[in-house]
Amino acid sequence: PLLTLDGRVPMVVAHRGASGYLPEETIEAYTRAIELGADVIEMDLVVTRDGVLITRHDPNLARSTDVATHAQFASRKKTMRVDGETQTGWFSQDFTLAEVRTLGAISTDSERPQQFNGRYRIPTFQEVLDLVAAHSRTTGRVIAIYPETKNPTFFRDLGLPMEDTLIA
Repeated sequence: PLLTLDGRVPMVVAHRGASGYLPEETIEAYTRAIELGADVIEMDLVVTRDGVLITRHDPNLARSTDVATHAQFASRKKTMRVDGETQTGWFSQDFTLAEVRTLGAISTDSERPQQFNGRYRIPTFQEVLDLVAAHSRTTGRVIAIYPETKNPTFFRDLGLPMEDTLIA
């Protein structure tokens, strides 16, 4: 095996899961990454209106979900500034977890497989923790997590700080 400069076996970090195979930041992508041998599951976290951490790379759900196809949410489309960037779309802080559960994840890169778009749901941080713990038990190997809060000052300014929820 190839070793690192200090002679150790490299650590494999699954950035957003196995996102080259399945829509990123889904239970299915994280599971596939573990099956492929990932040592660490990296996930990005944003927060819902009801204060639940979910795994998405951006607060703007238009970038990684099929929210645009859900007529019941059409009126929530808006333009706002997220940490200095003007964006148009649907934003996680305007949705409850129950509403997010109706959305499907999509691949964010057009060169990746698109046939799974909309098939997989958006998990909570807790669901990813539970998945990793279960796979660590069944495989007998330690699988670490690497959570990244996305736009924490943006959410704090909206009255939805993430840090205490993440630590809890």
